[in-house]
Amino acid sequence: MHEELEAPIWLGPVRAWLGRWGYHWTLLILALLVALMAVGLSNLLVSLRGEGDRVSASIAGGVCGLLLVLSAGSAFLRLLSYQEQADRKLIRVATLDALTGVFNRRHFLNLVEREWSLARRYDTACALLVIDVDHLKRVNDGFGQRCGDMLLRQVAEACSETLRQADVLARFGGEVFILFLPHTDPLGALDVAERIRERVEGLDFAWNGHGIPTSASIGVAALHRSHASLDQLLHEAETALDAAKAEGRNCVRAGEGLLPGMPDQLLKS
Repeated sequence: MHEELEAPIWLGPVRAWLGRWGYHWTLLILALLVALMAVGLSNLLVSLRGEGDRVSASIAGGVCGLLLVLSAGSAFLRLLSYQEQADRKLIRVATLDALTGVFNRRHFLNLVEREWSLARRYDTACALLVIDVDHLKRVNDGFGQRCGDMLLRQVAEACSETLRQADVLARFGGEVFILFLPHTDPLGALDVAERIRERVEGLDFAWNGHGIPTSASIGVAALHRSHASLDQLLHEAETALDAAKAEGRNCVRAGEGLLPGMPDQLLKS
C-alpha cells in the first residue's frame, strides 16, 4: 500500500494562475517571485553579518541559491510523487471494480477481445466462465447491503485463488463474475469451474454471528469455430449459467459443444 499524499499547498494557486494567465505569464511570475526571494534572503544575510563587501554578498548569494535549489527540488519531487499517485489512482478507477478489486467489465472486455482474437487467429483453445453468486439478493434483504458486499469480496478472493497469471477475472455486474481462461481446453475449464464452485461452497461466511451458506452457479463455454464474435462465446456461457440455475444452483453446466465426445467442434491447441 502506498501512503496517500496530499496535493502540495502551492499547487492550487499555480493551477489558478495557469488558468487565468496561461503558461508564459505564470512562468514569469514564478521567476520574479524566486528572484525577489533570492534578493531578500541575500540582504537579510548581509544585514545579519553586518558587512556589505563583495565576499559577504557572494556568500549570501551562494547560500540563498542553495536554499532555493533545495526548496525547488523538494517541491518538484513532491509534485512528481503526487502525480505518480494520481496516475495510479486513475488506472485503478479505470480498470478495477471498486468493491472487489478485480477487473471491471469494461477493462475485461478490452483485454479479452484481444485475447479472443489471438486464440481464433492461431487456433488455440480458450474458455469462458460466468459465475453467479447464488441468492445474493436474499442475503442483501436479510442481512443488509454491507453483508452482501462482504460476500462478493470473499467470492472474488476465492475465485482469484484458482487463477494462473494469464487468466482474467472481472466483476461483470451485480452478483456475476466472469473468467477468461486462455490456452485452456474444455476439460481444463470444467475443472477450474468445479474448483471455484467448491471454494465458494466451502467459505466460512458469517455476519454478526450468523452463519450464511454460500454457493455459486457456473456456466462454461469453450471457443469453437462457429463463434464469430466474443459475444457469441459469452452468450453460450450465459446460457449454460441459466441451465445451472434452473437445475437447482450450486452446480457447473457446460455450453453446447463443450463436453467431451464432440472434439471436432472445438478449437484445439
